[in-house]
Amino acid sequence: MAPSTFNSNVFVTHITTATAIVEIDGVRFITDPIFDDGIPQTYDAAPLLPQATEQVPIERSQGPSIGIKQLPFIQGVLLSHEDHFDNLDETGRQVLIGRPVFTTPDGKRNLSEYPEVKALQAWQTLTHRWEGEKWSITGVPCVHLPGGEVTGFVLHKESFGFQPDGRPNVFYFTGDTILLPDVVSRLREKFHVVVALMNLGNAHAPYPDEKAVPQQITMSGEDAVKMFRGLGADVLVPMHYESWTHFTEGEESLREIFEKHGIIDQVAWLSSGKQVMVV
Repeated sequence: MAPSTFNSNVFVTHITTATAIVEIDGVRFITDPIFDDGIPQTYDAAPLLPQATEQVPIERSQGPSIGIKQLPFIQGVLLSHEDHFDNLDETGRQVLIGRPVFTTPDGKRNLSEYPEVKALQAWQTLTHRWEGEKWSITGVPCVHLPGGEVTGFVLHKESFGFQPDGRPNVFYFTGDTILLPDVVSRLREKFHVVVALMNLGNAHAPYPDEKAVPQQITMSGEDAVKMFRGLGADVLVPMHYESWTHFTEGEESLREIFEKHGIIDQVAWLSSGKQVMVV
């Protein structure tokens, strides 16, 4: 349940993987837009893995539940990273045209043909006005695959309100990351997280060498519980746990974990292609 000082409504429409429409008081953001169709699809992950010496196929079994032509008007893009095909694909690049895109410094450089792309350093805050209100967007450190930059996002505006201790109420999108306890601690010091939209799936980087230990690159359900409690957040919204062969935990596993730890009543589950009010 949101705190009494939080005077906004948050809706989330899950489209696929890390792609979702986040609507807050009539302002719509989209996260990590991927809209390529033609399922099933097989991708070669080898270019993303420095240790790989041969093809590393990973498969995607489900396409977007909403096509790019069916999108409502989108005011802003939260792009955690631009260099992975499960966070930005060719069709998804159309969403970057003509609207502000918040991403990493690498992302800004690599997407220089899109003039509205803005770079966020870790813990840097940028502001933008939508619907007459000033919003702040803060970059949050992530650790994903080696060699690339990834960012999470904290959103705040005046109507979100503040805690009695002065911390602003915020919406937090984790982006693709493993659990980083120091980041969680700093988030709790600086903000009160009302909604935590978490990329889960316990994804592991695949390697062709069966002797290699797969590297964890997104959070597990157990990690999500630790983050949720560490943040002192009000609502956990899990996504990014379906469709791909390198994901190792799906909804059934997550439900069991959240039930075991007694937080299931604080979880808002998304339904593919349908708008869900999370607070």
